[in-house]
Amino acid sequence: MELAWLGLLFPLLGALLNGLLGRSVLSKRAVSGIGPGAVGLAFGVAVWVWLDLLKRPPEERSVTLKLFDWIAVGGLDAPVSLLIDPLSVVMMLVVTGVGFLIHVYSVGYMGHDPDYPRYFAWLNLFTFSMLLLVMADNFLLLFVGWELVGLCSYLLIGFWFTRPSAAAAAKKAFITTRVGDFGFMVGLLLIFATFGTFSYGPIFEQAPQVLSPGLATAITLLLFAGAVGKSAQIPLHVWLPDAMEGPTPVSALIHAATMVTAGVYLVARAHVLYELAPVSMAVVAAVGVVTAFFAATIALVNPDIKRVLAYSTISQLGYMFLAAGVGAYAAGLFHLTSHAFMKALLFLAAGSVMHALGGEETDMRRMGGLNRHLPTTWKVFLIGALAMSGVPPLVGFFSKELILEEAFVLGHAGFWLLGLITAGLTAFYMLRAHFLTFHGAPRYDAKSVHPHESPPVMLWPLRALAALTVVGGALWLSIVDFAPFERFLEPVFRAEPAMEARPALALGKGALIALSLGAAAAGIGLAWLLYIKGWRPAAGLRRLGRPLYALLDNKYYVDELYYALFVAPGRALAELLSGPVDRGLLDGLVNGVGRLVDRVGGALRRVESGYIRAYLDWVLVGTLIVLVLLYVYAWGWSWGWGGGGR
Repeated sequence: MELAWLGLLFPLLGALLNGLLGRSVLSKRAVSGIGPGAVGLAFGVAVWVWLDLLKRPPEERSVTLKLFDWIAVGGLDAPVSLLIDPLSVVMMLVVTGVGFLIHVYSVGYMGHDPDYPRYFAWLNLFTFSMLLLVMADNFLLLFVGWELVGLCSYLLIGFWFTRPSAAAAAKKAFITTRVGDFGFMVGLLLIFATFGTFSYGPIFEQAPQVLSPGLATAITLLLFAGAVGKSAQIPLHVWLPDAMEGPTPVSALIHAATMVTAGVYLVARAHVLYELAPVSMAVVAAVGVVTAFFAATIALVNPDIKRVLAYSTISQLGYMFLAAGVGAYAAGLFHLTSHAFMKALLFLAAGSVMHALGGEETDMRRMGGLNRHLPTTWKVFLIGALAMSGVPPLVGFFSKELILEEAFVLGHAGFWLLGLITAGLTAFYMLRAHFLTFHGAPRYDAKSVHPHESPPVMLWPLRALAALTVVGGALWLSIVDFAPFERFLEPVFRAEPAMEARPALALGKGALIALSLGAAAAGIGLAWLLYIKGWRPAAGLRRLGRPLYALLDNKYYVDELYYALFVAPGRALAELLSGPVDRGLLDGLVNGVGRLVDRVGGALRRVESGYIRAYLDWVLVGTLIVLVLLYVYAWGWSWGWGGGGR
């Protein structure tokens, strides 16, 4: 346990070695070994720490490791300390385990990129930053990891920075998440002003006695603002679909194991504070379930395979916040874990499809018929799509069903119903993506494109993630009341007021499961009818649906609204400040002073001509001026100007 800090050290060393020496000293093979190897070693440390925790009794599964002093000024004492408990260990396993497979996949996917060392340096730094975030034992150190994660996402989304679209997407992600981070920072200041410390232990111990309901609500909503930005929830969701401009393995890492899960982790870590603020809990649940439905509707019509998966991520994160908002934290974290398996699998499979089509194609309208050329990719994508749709016995069925069950059992029938409808939409758009990509007649240019399966270094991570997606449900077999995942997290979440008194079920567990399966079957069946059987609705129904289709295709015009409200006025203000104010007024003043000095200097230069007669002339002029001044002074004095008489 004392060596848990090695989990941070290995990715950081990998980032430094590849970043500083990768281009000039290390060979490509060395870079390929250091990048994935560093994260693989970190995964080994995470497994080691997990096994150590399992040996301890539940009440002793929380260890704080102080590495060194960091800030000690006045009343602020913020050391660099790590908190090793079941929650942080689960996140460590997800970040390093899934991250390792993505790193291995990247060896094949990015093998021909000229900036190969820079890519792995930033990917390792991304992993280090996320590990720092989840292993910190205080809010201030967590915030350092939080901001480093934002920086790494900016660097990796804009990895191909010579492309204007990639540079714009990176800036959009960075600026949008800064909006939420401002609220997060204010929340941290309020925490310190209230408790005098950033450390979790003292804060969570004192919170029930110190916090009033209003103060608890203010702090938790401000923290949630940061979570909304990082985890791309309404209204700060707009950055995540555009983040697809980065390399596909980066998309997999962002969506599955790192940045977007940070918001869910923050709410789970601060659950003691949220339980003191019922209003905040309701806001978290409402934002989550509305975002889940909202993003799922956009994914119904989007033609881009990566953007469909991006909106799917936004939607599934909404499920996680729904779970946290109703007090089912362990269920939310289980869905976070299962989603990491499923989404990494789907993104990497999408990358395999892009690799087969030349590396750039993401429009599903120009795919089709790839199941014959990509048998392994086709199978693993189908496994991921069915798991995301909630088909048993795949892991997505267990985690999604558990959240819906908890929402219903805890008395949130409205949230449950909207979550159930979203589950049906999810099944439809996931199978739509599968059918458009792999089935039907080929719609790509067969003369210039020759699809081929990916190399083994890309396929083995896909197989591993597919296996985790198939067997991951064993982590939580709630149907037979055997839930090792929940029991492992009990020391962190055992004091859950929302879980103590549950209203009587209006529907039994069997009925809830049947309804969920019915929603999934309806979504899958409709996708099959439309994209395999070629069924088309009646002309009248299509006419009625065109306005709705346009609304969804344009993503509810949210980007256009933000452009009109923020981007256009900001740009107009910038043009005003850079034009009339900066170049006209400020530059005019500065340049005017310069011109004045130049002209005065030019005039004085004429005085120093080098001719003695000219100097004698100036001496004569100066003498006359002095004589005139003396005369005026004497004359004035005689008239009493100096204070005397005549």
